Amino acid sequence: IGESEGLQRVRHEIRRVADLEVPVLLRGETGTGKELVANAIHQAGPRRDEPFLSVNMGAIPASLATSELFGATKGSYTSSVRDQPGYFQRANGGTLFLDEIGEASPEVQVMLLRVIETGEIQRVGGPGTQKVDVRLIAATDADLEGAIEAGRFRAPLLHRLSGYELLIPPLRERRDDFGRLFCHFLAEELRAIHEEHRLTPPKEGAPHWMPASVVARLARYSWPGNIRQLRNNVERLM
Repeated sequence: IGESEGLQRVRHEIRRVADLEVPVLLRGETGTGKELVANAIHQAGPRRDEPFLSVNMGAIPASLATSELFGATKGSYTSSVRDQPGYFQRANGGTLFLDEIGEASPEVQVMLLRVIETGEIQRVGGPGTQKVDVRLIAATDADLEGAIEAGRFRAPLLHRLSGYELLIPPLRERRDDFGRLFCHFLAEELRAIHEEHRLTPPKEGAPHWMPASVVARLARYSWPGNIRQLRNNVERLM
């Protein structure tokens, strides 16, 4: 939503990269809409009718990361009573969005690099490898170059993931879009509480239920949490 120069550039780059098979790395601050952009790339490309799965790399415990991503065979650990497909298997033919890629453990980084290079995964407890056809889109708000220098992130993985890099602008650089986004979230919240009649402009001379001073104050704010923060604040206002 929006017509700012930064957002128009993002739309152009989505169309440009959607039909390619290269991995895409989305970079931008928290709350800028990286998953929305990843989904847009998927929907604009030839895999649109196949699965789109999202996984937050920072939310997977290191002990479970291998089985969560690559699957596990029956009996590979105590509670495993059947074969369990991982994210790569479930996304086969489609797109896998790796959010917060900078949070991946060193062990998982090695495994991801192998998958990208060979197109093969190895399940926990599995005897051999298995071919997968998955388009990868990763995202981060972290300084990966700094993490490489500090020894926390593997340079080859960054090079592989960034076949195409797309930078998503923060909300403070999209001032032209603030009003559109604010009204969109406002309408959503009002409809949710059956108060959509408040969207009708008041009669001439009647005060508006949302004071102009409040809207002006919101528009001047820097929004460090970006669009997510704006949406949460609109919800609280309602």
